[in-house]
Parts: sequence; C-alpha cells; structure tokens
Amino acid sequence: MTIQFCGAAREVTGSSHLITLDDGFRILLDCGLYQGGNSEVEGSPLHSFNQKWLFNPPEVNCLILSHAHIDHTGRVPKLIADGFRGIIYATHATRDLSAIMLLDSAKIQEADAYYDNKRRPPGTSEKKPLYTTADVHKAMNQFASFSYEQWFVVHPRVRVLFRDAGHILGSASVTLEIRQDDHTVRFGFTGDIGRPNRPLLRDPQPMPEVDYLICESTYGDREHEAAPAELEHLYRIVHHTCVEKKGKLIIPAFSVGRTQEVVYLLDQLHHAGRLPKVPVFVDSPLAVDATDVFLDHLECFDQELHQYLIENENPFGFKELQYIRSVEASKQLNHLQKPCIIIAASGMMNAGRIRHHLYNNIEDWRATFLIIGYCAPETPGGKLRAGAKSMEIFGENKQVLAEVEVMDSFSAHADRAEMLQFLENQRASVRQMWLTHGTFERQQIWRDTLLHNGFKTVDIPELGQEYTL
Repeated sequence: MTIQFCGAAREVTGSSHLITLDDGFRILLDCGLYQGGNSEVEGSPLHSFNQKWLFNPPEVNCLILSHAHIDHTGRVPKLIADGFRGIIYATHATRDLSAIMLLDSAKIQEADAYYDNKRRPPGTSEKKPLYTTADVHKAMNQFASFSYEQWFVVHPRVRVLFRDAGHILGSASVTLEIRQDDHTVRFGFTGDIGRPNRPLLRDPQPMPEVDYLICESTYGDREHEAAPAELEHLYRIVHHTCVEKKGKLIIPAFSVGRTQEVVYLLDQLHHAGRLPKVPVFVDSPLAVDATDVFLDHLECFDQELHQYLIENENPFGFKELQYIRSVEASKQLNHLQKPCIIIAASGMMNAGRIRHHLYNNIEDWRATFLIIGYCAPETPGGKLRAGAKSMEIFGENKQVLAEVEVMDSFSAHADRAEMLQFLENQRASVRQMWLTHGTFERQQIWRDTLLHNGFKTVDIPELGQEYTL
C-alpha cells in the first residue's frame, strides 16, 4: 500500500492525498482547489496546480471528502470532467454544502473566463474555466452520503468511518480499516480539526486509534485567543466603530461557517440589548444559501445552540439583519453614509464582494476591518494582518487609513494545544504521521511539538512525495 501527497503539501490549501492498495484500488482523500498567489508564479511547483493532476483521474476508484470547503472539494467537478467515474463519499451536510459551494465556484470561474476573454489581445488563446456549472451537476450525481459513526464499505477489504471533526457543518475525520492478508491496518485522516467550546457546532470527537495518520497543521505553532473574551472583544469593536467613530465595521468572512458564527454572536448581543441599533448586512448570496443548509442540519449543532433555539427559533436572523443577494443592493452599500456592519466573502479578501468594500473603505479612518481567520500572506487580508500601510486594489494604490483588528479566536481550526488534545489517544498506536495543510515553517514547529510529546515518526511530505507502508 502506498500514500502519495497530491496537494496541501507544505501549503495550507489544495488538500488531496492518494492511497493505492496492493491490488491497485485507488482511494483519493479530498480533491481541493489551491487558493493563493503562488499558483500563478512561474517556476513555482504550484504553478498550474489546479489544471494538472499528479495521477490519472480515470484510474481513481473512489473519492472521500472530509468537508465542503473549496480547498478540500474545489476540483471535484474537474476530476469528473477529466474522467473520474467512481463514487464520492461524504457526510449528508457535506454533500448539501458542496452542491451550493461548487456551483458558486463554477459561476465565478465562468465569469472570470468571460471577462478575461473580452480583454484578451488578438491572437492569444481563449481562456476556459477550470470547470462549468454543468460539470458540477454531473459531479453531484456521483455523491453517496453517510451519517457520523456509521461504518460503510468502499472496497471488499476497506470500510470507512466518518466522525465529527467540529470544523464546519458536516466536517469529518476519516478512518479507513484496511484488511491485508492476516492483519488489519487502520489509516486515519484528520481533515481539518475543529475547536472545542465553539458556538454552533459540537466539539470535535477523537478518532479511533490508527496505525498511520495524515494530520493538519494550520495553527500548529500557536494558541488562539481565549473564547470567553470573544463576545466582549467583538462588542468593543462594534461599539468603537459604529458608536464612537460612527463608521462601518467590515468583516471579511468565508460564506460557510464563519459567517454563521459571527451572525450568531451578533444575534446574542442583539437579544441581550447590547447591539447598537445599526443595520447589519450579510453581503453574500452563497452565505444566504449556506445559512439555509445550516438550518436543515440541526443534528450537527451543539447542546448550547439547541437550548438557544428554545427561546429564539432563528439564531441567524434579527430585526436589523439583512441578507443581500443582488449585485445592485451590494453596490448600494458602498454609498451608505452611516454606521453599519457588513459581513462579506471572501475571508482572505482576495475574491468576491469584499474586494469592493475594501476598495471603497480602506482610506476611511472611521472604518474598521475585522479579520477573523487565517489569510495567506500574499492576499489582501494577509497584507493587512502584517501591517501594510498601502496596497494595490483594482490597479490603484490605496493608503490604509482604516483601523485593522484581528480576532483569531474565530478560527475554525484547532490551535496547537487543541490539536494535541484531539490526538491524545493516538500517541501509543500511531506508527507514522504526516503533516499537511500548513505552511512549512509552522509544520516544523508542530512536528517538534509532537515529537516532544511522545509521537514517534512525524514527516512533512513534499508535493508529489510517495511513501510505501
């Protein structure tokens, strides 16, 4: 049996790992899109990553998805278009979220190709989208979904278990039980590990003990802000921006997971009578659809939210809250000259409607940009986190006059201590670990932490590297 690392190797995005059994049966774990500037750099190993494969798609027998984020599912329609005919296994909520997220991704790529082709010089080749909405519809026909804690068979010698990873709605760790001759091997994939004691979702559940483990490492070098201070921290930022400065609070947030969490906390402030009476806008069609999916999957919510639902039937809606779908309504927000809160995608500020809010408000001293999660260094969000004094937006140089606040406590990724807690039961059983889904610098720190805490063999694979087990 072999494992090849086909994405998220010494990088945070593009999750994809290929297991090949001794009889040639191939299992792909995740099929993510690489999101970040390095994919456009000539000479970089990630140049054209999204267009090419390190394997032959028709030879893959099945695909198992850990969760619906695009950096874990975003190349699924291309995999189908390039010849994959197997079954795509996921949790029920991951299937439902994937349907809306992949359609959104396809529409963006179709629009980008359309506008690029309108501007292309004569004689140059036409740009094509990575995949189309038609490819997404084909992909959804190949999904088979299962509940948590339900073993299911993908091969006569392989059964699989999804266990709640607490990262986003429907997220799961993946355990494969593989029979080999006279013994059984357990292979684990953490996917993205969520955080305990967070709003909305249940705490991540430890995986069954495994022999081999692929582990994420996004925040393997640090601890997050303590959760009990989070609501007060958010309140102070809202009050300072909207009441004291009478400005706009702009929150870049991914449409799935983080947006719903922010809205839920604002809902709590509203029902406690503490939220200033300013309009709150969720400016993202995808977030609107994702919120509907959340309300369809109450089985993923934690006990605290179930109790909250007894008093408030919709934790994602209050009087001052408006969900924005249309482009025209989104544009009108840029002309709004009064305090408000705007939540818009994407979280790294490198795509979507948030770029227009950035362009129109970055030079306004009254505005505050609240960054609530990881941003790749080369993205606008990453530059703001690093303290940039100016940046180029839509071809114009803009001065950073707005305030920039950071709240990493909103992160959906476990920090170093939380990941150690999640992995506690693996210490004695796991023979070998591989770290993925993190920058190389953080992975080295996380590896040292694991070795110091009694884990034996911990490797940091390069893109395309293959191991024989």
